[in-house]
Amino acid sequence: MRDGDESRAGAALLDWYDRHHRGMPWRMPPAAKAAGARPDPYRVWLSEVMLQQTTVATVRGYYEKFTSLWPTVSDLARAEDADVMAAWAGLGYYARARNLLKCARAVLKDHGGVFPDSAEGLRALPGIGPYTAAAVAAISYDEPAVVVDGNVERVVARLWADETPLPGAKPVFTDYATRLTPAARPGDHAQAMMDLGATICSPRNPACALCPVNDFCAAHKAGIAASLPRKMPKPEKPTRQGTAYLARRRDGAVLIETRPPKGLLGGMPGFPTSGGVGPEIPPPLPAYWQNLGEVRHTFTHFHLVLQVMVAEVGNNATPWTGQFVAGASFDPAVLPTAMRKVWDLAAAAPAP
Repeated sequence: MRDGDESRAGAALLDWYDRHHRGMPWRMPPAAKAAGARPDPYRVWLSEVMLQQTTVATVRGYYEKFTSLWPTVSDLARAEDADVMAAWAGLGYYARARNLLKCARAVLKDHGGVFPDSAEGLRALPGIGPYTAAAVAAISYDEPAVVVDGNVERVVARLWADETPLPGAKPVFTDYATRLTPAARPGDHAQAMMDLGATICSPRNPACALCPVNDFCAAHKAGIAASLPRKMPKPEKPTRQGTAYLARRRDGAVLIETRPPKGLLGGMPGFPTSGGVGPEIPPPLPAYWQNLGEVRHTFTHFHLVLQVMVAEVGNNATPWTGQFVAGASFDPAVLPTAMRKVWDLAAAAPAP
């Protein structure tokens, strides 16, 4: 993009967004905003937290569940930790759920249940980083805060045909996004950039012919759009080995423990594990443990392989960790995905 083209490119982008914006349950349509309606910062914040490293398709159902259970940030702040963690189960990156509660409680306690109306004020809340603060400030309050996610980085790398590889290029790409962010309608601009990156300026095979800003795109003109942004090679993920113990009493009760509040899968229910996602521990109680095989799950920084050990124990069995939950009360849906895989393997195994 040439110097001086930023305002024209921004105007073309907003015109496209007005006609082609994606409909989402947390988003205020441009026409409604033009008529005076204002986005709810609670719902914008909730959606932005859920969307971190998670697809829109996956988030929709969780968002609708959360806003049904807890329609306001004050409702969420008063919720029980276990209820929120159970509603979050399967969405992954469970630190987000813990931070969600910390932030909601801070908004209620320190701000009377009303979110601060600036990026600076939002950044002071627990669990809110620069990106989320900028997104909420721009979308909810039309502050000209610069919102930069992976979609935005890809768009600006192509507009300026900048071949500097990520992650080192982040400050450069943020500067480009700053130059492109308008004083008017910055919230719609931020969402337009996200939509453009998600639907047209995609990672592979971008639909340049349909792009509303292709006249300004240096990478399109040079024929290198599909190769940008450049990225440094990622190191290979290590593999961790562990064991999961699934004990069931003869009356159908299942042994469940709640993991410590900090660390991987913190605060989530699951089966006792040894290694892999925690310290090496002995089996949770003496029993005849049968090895059913293994399950695999990939986290952000490593692959996990769990050997699944199962045992049937007497109704008076006393574990040293966790507690037995009655079969009628146990809902596998509250388990994080790694633990759900353990349960699914055991459920599919033939009866002894």
